[in-house]
Amino acid sequence: MKTLALGFAAMLAATTAAMAEDAGCEAFKWPVTREQALFAAAPATPSGATLAVGAAAELALVPVEKAGFAVPPEHAPAPGTFGATASLQVPPDGTIQISLSGEAWIDVIQDGHAVKSVGYSGVKTCPGIRKSVRFKLAAGPATVQFSGAKKADLKVAVLTPE
Repeated sequence: MKTLALGFAAMLAATTAAMAEDAGCEAFKWPVTREQALFAAAPATPSGATLAVGAAAELALVPVEKAGFAVPPEHAPAPGTFGATASLQVPPDGTIQISLSGEAWIDVIQDGHAVKSVGYSGVKTCPGIRKSVRFKLAAGPATVQFSGAKKADLKVAVLTPE
């Protein structure tokens, strides 16, 4: 009987944990299911690469001192953290959504200036996705800067909002 009770308790705990993970992702202000699917197969990508709208990449970060930021990050990165830059071709409608697997600051640079975000959603309880930020930009080239990451890799998805 004791074994049966322990088995039931373990099954209940596993079900509760799975439900909590699902609820964690539901706490975002907008759906992140596309990011989850893209992150599962994100290709390794070096700092300085071009990110494609509608795709994800597992970005290799470098120490922030070596990231080569176009402009200083809005939030000064702590010593010992990592960063990267990437280029991006902004689509004609200009609205993009950048989602990250972990903690990092995102700056989008266009025409030499940082562009303020127009929307933010962050959740610490969604497995594999930490934050999603929206920007309204002009169509054309932009630079994306990632800074303050505590790990040397970061999955990044660039999408148009749903």
